Amino acid sequence: MGFMKQHPRQAFLEKGLRRIAIAVCTGFVAACTYSVPSHAQTIRIEATTKSMDWNAVALAGGHVFVAGPRWSGFSGPAVGLLTKNGKMEPFPDADWNGWKPGRNATHRFVSVNALHVAPDGTLWVVDTGTPSFGGALVVGGAKLVRIDPATGHVLRIYPLDPKIAKAGSYIDDIRFNGMHAYLTDAGKAALIVLDIKTGQARRVLDNDASTRARTDRPIVMDGHVVESHPHQALLVNVDPLEVSPDGKWLYFGPLEGPWSQVPTTLLDDPNVSSTDLSAAVKPWADLPPIGGSAMDVAGNLYFTNLKDNGVYRRDVSGKITRLLSDSRLHWADAPCLAPDGRLWLPVAQLDRLPMFHQGQSRSHQPFLLVSIDAHITQSKDKP
Repeated sequence: MGFMKQHPRQAFLEKGLRRIAIAVCTGFVAACTYSVPSHAQTIRIEATTKSMDWNAVALAGGHVFVAGPRWSGFSGPAVGLLTKNGKMEPFPDADWNGWKPGRNATHRFVSVNALHVAPDGTLWVVDTGTPSFGGALVVGGAKLVRIDPATGHVLRIYPLDPKIAKAGSYIDDIRFNGMHAYLTDAGKAALIVLDIKTGQARRVLDNDASTRARTDRPIVMDGHVVESHPHQALLVNVDPLEVSPDGKWLYFGPLEGPWSQVPTTLLDDPNVSSTDLSAAVKPWADLPPIGGSAMDVAGNLYFTNLKDNGVYRRDVSGKITRLLSDSRLHWADAPCLAPDGRLWLPVAQLDRLPMFHQGQSRSHQPFLLVSIDAHITQSKDKP
């Protein structure tokens, strides 16, 4: 979840942050701060829940939004708005969050995997369209929903038809560049390029080596390989992605790494052949398995290292700095950089869900939504 560039909306955003600060004082967004022993970095608990396994957070319009996938098995809304009086309200309304098998999915969330704030301040919701992990897509379920965060008005729905969201697809995350949006398909290993004006989408780098997970890079947590089935390592195809601050490059990779880069001019041109586009892909960063990432306007990449429950920063020179490592950040997922420079992190604990442990949950309740100061360094270390 990327950092919003400073523009005339800054005063509006600052007012929103003041409203969030008021919420901190009134109770739901907890003001508890926990120090990491012997280090300057601290974790601030922003909210907790037992009804949603959140894996996405976005700050927009003076509000805090969270989301969690349906397949995690929790009762909370697909998209929630955190309120100052201790509640999590369905956003934009209850009907959008009221999908059940058999109900029309074109105007309801089936299973949300990502939230992201576009440069114009609108909130985008990525609906995978599949209610089960690795399961079949619901007709009309895979889509992007663009919403005014201040009013909850749905501005536009971008359906992803079966040629774009294929059987086995898992539409994962989104980033923006001018009039184009880029998405990752973590299920069928491809990038999706969306023309925001026309709504037309294309699959590119379909099953390319740069978008496929590698079997020699397992996800290791608590000293064990995370498995999708007994004796079968969980493999997640292209998942994280970021656009360079100048808009010239898209950085992307499987959850397990490594990351590649490709010129956005080639991505945006439908006349570029798949062969030429694949040939233009170059290595960018050999990062470990991560929960999620965010890039600021200077090009610093912030990412969560699954192996050590750590949060790291990679600067434009390639130097990697560990901001902190804490056991409470177990599978901290897609982070969001707030305008005040704090990095918000939903702690999903996805590997502890019952589906990965023969039906037995190992998650620690409640689930945490935390923030840290992205500028404070704990130590300098390559993950």
